[in-house]
Amino acid sequence: QVQLVESGGGLVQPGGSLKLSCAASGIDFSLTTMSWYCQAPGKQRELIGSIRYSGGTNYADSVKGRFTISRDNAKRTVYLQMNDLKPEDTAVYYCRVGVAGAWGQGTQVTVSS
Repeated sequence: QVQLVESGGGLVQPGGSLKLSCAASGIDFSLTTMSWYCQAPGKQRELIGSIRYSGGTNYADSVKGRFTISRDNAKRTVYLQMNDLKPEDTAVYYCRVGVAGAWGQGTQVTVSS
């Protein structure tokens, strides 16, 4: 059974940083592409970026240069480092197996002064 558990969300001021984690079980993590999504209030869930098993990444234009996805295969964990956060980054953040697989439960990120 696939299980993804996100953590690290919270309240942060504009310009601040947060690092989200997603611990995975039930998959061959080291061979699996992992993705991060966000869903802002009243909007559709959208892809932020993905990291392939090789470590290669791709990002949505809206987060390039601010967000970084990384992984630790030994810990079966994928990370989302978010810098220079803006109020419009306020959303629930989800990790996902690939772009069509299981979802985590999400973690709330609120950017506000």
